[in-house]
Amino acid sequence: MITSTLRRILLALGVVGLLGSAVAQDLVFPIGEDDRFDWASLERFEALDLTGQTIEVFGPWLTVDEELVNSVFAYFEHATGAEIEYAGSDSFEQQIVIDVQAGSPPDLAVFPQPGLAADLASQGALEPLGASLEQWTRENYAAGDSWVDLGTYAGEDGEEDFYGFFYKVDVKSLVWYSPDNFADAGYEIPETMEELIALSDQIVADGGTPWCIGLGSGDATGWPATDWVEDIMLRTQEPSVYDQWVEHAIPFDDPRVVNAIQTFGSFAKNDAWVQGGAQGVASTDFRDSPQGLFDVPPGCYMHRQASFIPSFFPEDAELGLDVDFFYFPPFEAEDLGRPVLGAGTVWGMTDENPAARELLDFLTTPLAHEIWMAQSGFLTPHSGVNLDAYANDTLRGQGEILRNATTFRFDASDLMPGAIGAGAFWTGMVDYVGGESAEEAAAGIEEAWQSLE
Repeated sequence: MITSTLRRILLALGVVGLLGSAVAQDLVFPIGEDDRFDWASLERFEALDLTGQTIEVFGPWLTVDEELVNSVFAYFEHATGAEIEYAGSDSFEQQIVIDVQAGSPPDLAVFPQPGLAADLASQGALEPLGASLEQWTRENYAAGDSWVDLGTYAGEDGEEDFYGFFYKVDVKSLVWYSPDNFADAGYEIPETMEELIALSDQIVADGGTPWCIGLGSGDATGWPATDWVEDIMLRTQEPSVYDQWVEHAIPFDDPRVVNAIQTFGSFAKNDAWVQGGAQGVASTDFRDSPQGLFDVPPGCYMHRQASFIPSFFPEDAELGLDVDFFYFPPFEAEDLGRPVLGAGTVWGMTDENPAARELLDFLTTPLAHEIWMAQSGFLTPHSGVNLDAYANDTLRGQGEILRNATTFRFDASDLMPGAIGAGAFWTGMVDYVGGESAEEAAAGIEEAWQSLE
């Protein structure tokens, strides 16, 4: 990566500007030539003249994602004359802290998790993004209040303010299945958790196995179970209870959390419901766990996993044909709307300046979303974008799940202290699947959490 100090040296020599300039041929979609895009979004920015100004952006995106975010920046550069210098790093979390402490932060930082953004806000290292952007988020993102809450942190003075704007989101509340296997067996997509449970029973009655689940992930073994428990928490409790759980305002062994673990266990510890039985759940690597979907006859009919899992499907599996997904449904009896569990990247302002604010404003436009949507790996809760801009039906379907969300919550284990969310929670779930009771597993995690305080 280019450090902030090096960036400033290169800027002084006039080198970086040569790298960052955007001309018409840099635009992946010619302006005005594709009616999927809201080209009118550019009009206000074409009236700006930011020639000679450079905006430094530091984030976690590398390789393909770096090319994709630069393809979006190119439209802002083309319209305004500004130059955006994006630097990506696989050690973002460490480097942004170093840059801040050295007094040389970029203008904007893209955090892969809200926790670090909140930490920097509490140190006075982030600038509030303002009431206008906060209100825009409430009104223009599906489940807008959820996104504002996720971007609101206590500042150096202890007062809460809106510091984080989410752009580029991932969805975890997905169940993958084979349309052909469902059609052959006469199964229909369940709309409620009650129907999903009834379908699982029906598959067993028909002689099949409903689920493939694998918790193996090397040193991170156990994390897939945490996603299950988090999704179930959102389907059995109000979002405020989920927040209290994340913040340790209620103990980890609260009966409501224990209930979510037990509900996960009703799937994973049911030998008839899961390929390989409960023992197989604990010993199967998560990367291998979807393979039963593609066996003949089916090794399993369903696999709950996030939007990234197609990377571990067979190379010749065609999304939408050989394998597809549906929304992990809510309990009809709980009446908690359509919650969605996910993750995403949050933008914070680490060095206040008008040009950087203009770039954040550009990121609220439909166009800034649609350009990336039309390529790969980008989902958005922006209710004003054209869903036809998504590059394929798979992305469009996941985007629709986000658009229909009544509540969005970030992956809880990513928000908990590392020793819990990336430690005791993981091992506790392995112990639970291995034979401990939900009460014992939860009590062990709670004891570990208390030891940190």
